[in-house]
Amino acid sequence: MDDSRRAAPGAASARPALRGALPPPALCGFLLLLAVVFAGSHAVGSLVGPVAPGMHSAPSGGAAEDDGSGGMGHGHGGRD
Repeated sequence: MDDSRRAAPGAASARPALRGALPPPALCGFLLLLAVVFAGSHAVGSLVGPVAPGMHSAPSGGAAEDDGSGGMGHGHGGRD
C-alpha cells in the first residue's frame, strides 16, 4: 500500500467534528438573503418617507383627545 495517500490520524478525526459545528450552507444562504431583503426594504422606506405624516402618537399625559364617548368604543359592538 502507498503510505503517501493516507491522511494523518488526527486530521481525519477533526474533520467530522468541525463539519458538525458549521451550519448548513442553505441556512447561511437563507440568512444572507434575509439580511439583503431587510436592508433593501429599509433603504426604500427611508427614501419614501413616512406613510402618514400628520399622524402623531398620544401624549404621555393620557388620552390624545376626549371625544365625549366615555371610552365605550364609539358604539361599536355593544349596547349604547
